[in-house]
Amino acid sequence: MALTQQHFENAEALTAQFAQSLTDILAQGIEKRGRASLVVSGGRTPLALFKTLSKTDIDWSKVDVTLADERWVGEEHEASNTRLVKDNLLQNNASVANFVELKTDDADAADGIAQAESNLSSMSQPFDALILGMGEDGHTASLFPCSAQIEDGLNLSSGKICLAVQPTTAPHQRISLTLPAILNSRNIFIHLTGDKKKAVLEDALEHNTELEKPVTAVVNRAPVTLMWAP
Repeated sequence: MALTQQHFENAEALTAQFAQSLTDILAQGIEKRGRASLVVSGGRTPLALFKTLSKTDIDWSKVDVTLADERWVGEEHEASNTRLVKDNLLQNNASVANFVELKTDDADAADGIAQAESNLSSMSQPFDALILGMGEDGHTASLFPCSAQIEDGLNLSSGKICLAVQPTTAPHQRISLTLPAILNSRNIFIHLTGDKKKAVLEDALEHNTELEKPVTAVVNRAPVTLMWAP
């Protein structure tokens, strides 16, 4: 296990430092490889980060952005992570970044996997930076412990990049990066705020299996940086 923890006095300090760190990583990727890749997660926690990052001074036309997971809803739906990213991150300087879609027009996420994996294959990999959140049940991306697909999602030898997930404790079918796809990243971050989430993560790492708290599967297998503020 290799968890580096960066604690900040408040969310504003975290956002400022995190945006700078990501800017440096992406700029380095562009310099070394011509393009850089960024994988983000949805939810309320990263909104301020997205807005700050969108104004940073890098060549965003050489950055590919995608999601760690997406709810299988249309972009007009309030639960759409695609909508959230386009409204908050792909603005200002970052409006010229290339967004790589996970969601397809298929009615069932399982039917969109091949297209999503093809879309992702266009991105610079390993991903330069990947940002995960975590639910209070220990899920990360859409690798839900309650889902019938969790073993498949954590299978390192499956060869799969994405999978369709149907949580039993949350609405909407999902598409998610698999564990091996998540681990195929140069820099992995977990972005959390609040004492409760931090306690969930610490308890999961100490007391739970990977199937019980899937976030532990990431931390157990790769260097991960926790970005946390109360």
